[in-house]
Amino acid sequence: MTTAQPEHFVDDRLAKRNAVLLALAQALGGASASIVIATGPLVGYMMLDEDKSLATLPVSAMVLGTAFGTIPAGMIMRRFGRRAGFTGAAILGILSGLLASFAVFRDQFLLFSLACSMGGFAGAFVQQYRFAAADTASDAFKPKAISWVLAGGVLAGVVGPQTVIATKDMFAPIMFAGTYLAQAGLALMSLFLLAFIRIPKPPVQSRKQSGGRPLRTIMMQPRFIVAAACGICSYALMSLVMTATPLAMIACGLSETDAALGIQWHVLAMFGPSFFTGSLIARFGKERIVSIGLTLLAGCSIVALMGIELAHFWTALVLLGLGWNFGFIGATAMLTDTYRPEERNMVQAVNDFLVFGFVAAASFSSGALLNAFGWGTVNVLVFPFVVLCIGLLVWLVQAERKAVTTA
Repeated sequence: MTTAQPEHFVDDRLAKRNAVLLALAQALGGASASIVIATGPLVGYMMLDEDKSLATLPVSAMVLGTAFGTIPAGMIMRRFGRRAGFTGAAILGILSGLLASFAVFRDQFLLFSLACSMGGFAGAFVQQYRFAAADTASDAFKPKAISWVLAGGVLAGVVGPQTVIATKDMFAPIMFAGTYLAQAGLALMSLFLLAFIRIPKPPVQSRKQSGGRPLRTIMMQPRFIVAAACGICSYALMSLVMTATPLAMIACGLSETDAALGIQWHVLAMFGPSFFTGSLIARFGKERIVSIGLTLLAGCSIVALMGIELAHFWTALVLLGLGWNFGFIGATAMLTDTYRPEERNMVQAVNDFLVFGFVAAASFSSGALLNAFGWGTVNVLVFPFVVLCIGLLVWLVQAERKAVTTA
């Protein structure tokens, strides 16, 4: 007689094993994003003869790939399990790196952008690593499991830029062709690690069992609107400035190595605080942490407008990463207040689709703005959106306090 699989299988020993493997896979497979961010605009600039405003298209293509991959990733893993989804995505990551390297050799800009979009689609699965680490964990171990995988994200911020520095001249004078071969190699190593994870597949719920309110009802809640707006602005503004920064640094006479190291410090600032951001939210409140994140984004632009020395760029990038961390994670925590457990997958997928859609638009427009109006304009555009979001947060807090007092 066979017993049915429990709805939530708990095994902390297995969870620890999975978390370690996923953290290592995150450090390798997650490095692809920082590689594209550090080199994609530069490759695009070298390939384009006339209209340099399209130089940031490869980064936009990667982000769009992630946006379009969020919903399929959930569906595939719900149907076939975590390991099947992750290993399939790693294979796609390998193909993406090989195709990108071929495109660089052949000087094919559109093919290179397509390869970046493939890598972004694979990255949608990488985004799920932190959730997968908690799948078999007890409530007590879940925060640690997630933290371990986030540590892998911090390592990815080092592995990616250091890979760029080590391989950018491998096939000189064809810059960065070796970098994308190395990217394929990193994905291959992550594929090997992912083959050893073991996460029981949850039972499939019927539509009747899943229940939940209509999506429109959820999205019309004031808290959902403000949380989504702050999450979108935190991520999109970060992408707007970050994507333009390597091009601006090169234009100001700095080197590709300087740009890659700047992205490295930026990614470390993005993920490093994640180990204590949750504690800060619990102590000071979601809205306050989001406000601090938005203020740091504005601080990034202030520093960037103060000068074009290496220190200005690197300091601005660190502030940009910190602002994203507080703003986006705080907004994500606000979003969790707007849905019930049975509505979680649907709302998270729609939110991620909205966020990455706007992020793609921001990264794409970044190159055009930089080319047409300059580095200063890119940074000035941050301020009105920061003011708008802080205004929305103040309105939400006041409206919710009024609702409580009149209830």
